[in-house]
Amino acid sequence: MTRLLKQYNEQVIPNLKKELDQSNVHALPKVQKVIINMGVGQAVADRKKLDEAVEHLSLLSGQKPQITRAKKAIAAYRLREGMPIGCRVTLRGARMYEFLDRLITLALPRVRDFRGVPPKSFDGNGNYSLGLNEQFVFPEIPADKATLTQGMNITIVTSAKTDDEGRALLREIGIPFKTK
Repeated sequence: MTRLLKQYNEQVIPNLKKELDQSNVHALPKVQKVIINMGVGQAVADRKKLDEAVEHLSLLSGQKPQITRAKKAIAAYRLREGMPIGCRVTLRGARMYEFLDRLITLALPRVRDFRGVPPKSFDGNGNYSLGLNEQFVFPEIPADKATLTQGMNITIVTSAKTDDEGRALLREIGIPFKTK
């Protein structure tokens, strides 16, 4: 059992019961999956950039990423339909909790001038999205050997029905939200 999952069972569930005034444990919101997406626009010109992004994403997530392809052709970018332009991975279960733990405790504090993540980046259904400008905030990726500085989008999908429930869940898990 991962550290964050243990914390969720021992601390987060009782705190959420009080905060959301729920007696049923199964009615409480929980994290369902985490999606990490890297769009590599430079892959149009150089396929090696995409291979490096795939390697970095597999180091971060512990599983093989899926290659994403262009849906439409855009002549100005020399992009044809079906060309590989990014990669993504969907984490569930133990790998999801392990990644969230590393994100909260290791990666976010290493972001330059970090004051917390924006509290308004919810989608209206309790799901949260955040973006990182570079992958080097994770200690798994060696900064000296990498040639590509690549950002990523991280989406945390929850079972919460409202943004307030999702915000309460993520705050209890340890996501550092910006305070005004």
